[in-house]
Amino acid sequence: MSGKGNCYDNEGGETFFKTIKAELIWPHHWETRRQAEMAIFLYIKGFYDPHRRHSALGWKNPVAFERKVA
Repeated sequence: MSGKGNCYDNEGGETFFKTIKAELIWPHHWETRRQAEMAIFLYIKGFYDPHRRHSALGWKNPVAFERKVA
């Protein structure tokens, strides 16, 4: 963490929440909170974590990155 008032402290979290809102939350409507929770869980574990390209990995997804390293 950096000093008080540094705009980069929350950049990673803010980017993630903007992405999940734009790709999952805003385009859909769920009848129950449980349905929304499951959709968010499946989005994170099924798409965002394993398949989405990440800048920290040279714009490769984690599955491709691990295959290349192994």
